[in-house]
Amino acid sequence: MALTAYADADHAGFQDTRRSTSGSAQFLGDKLVSWSSKKQQSTSISITEAEYIAMSGCCAQILWMRSQLTNYGFDFNKIPMYCDNRSTIALCCNNVQYSRSKHIDIRHHFIREQVERGVVELYFVTTDYQLADIFTKALPRQRFKFILPRLG
Repeated sequence: MALTAYADADHAGFQDTRRSTSGSAQFLGDKLVSWSSKKQQSTSISITEAEYIAMSGCCAQILWMRSQLTNYGFDFNKIPMYCDNRSTIALCCNNVQYSRSKHIDIRHHFIREQVERGVVELYFVTTDYQLADIFTKALPRQRFKFILPRLG
């Protein structure tokens, strides 16, 4: 049985505060077992930062789920996490501090450590197949109808 996750974010979706929304979905096999839609605590300068924060939160949830499921005899190697932003994936996989990312709060670098340890593995997914998209913003009817059955 596989444990997988999708993480996404909008950028500055809240008109009054310009904060972003993190969304995530965690699956055990093909069943949705956990999801989240949460306003981020700080204002992100870029979509990459907003997605990085969403990935970090999703990773924390996946690790908690893994620890609980391990107690029941499940074993998980590299847990796949899906993101629709290549820059965010590069930031998570590269331990270099760039001028454009040095302002990101240290607590969000948690995901980078998990990637380095081989606990999670990040994959790019096109926005069309990003299942966490439904948790970040209102979607057009067609898109909503596409995602909903895939969530179970």
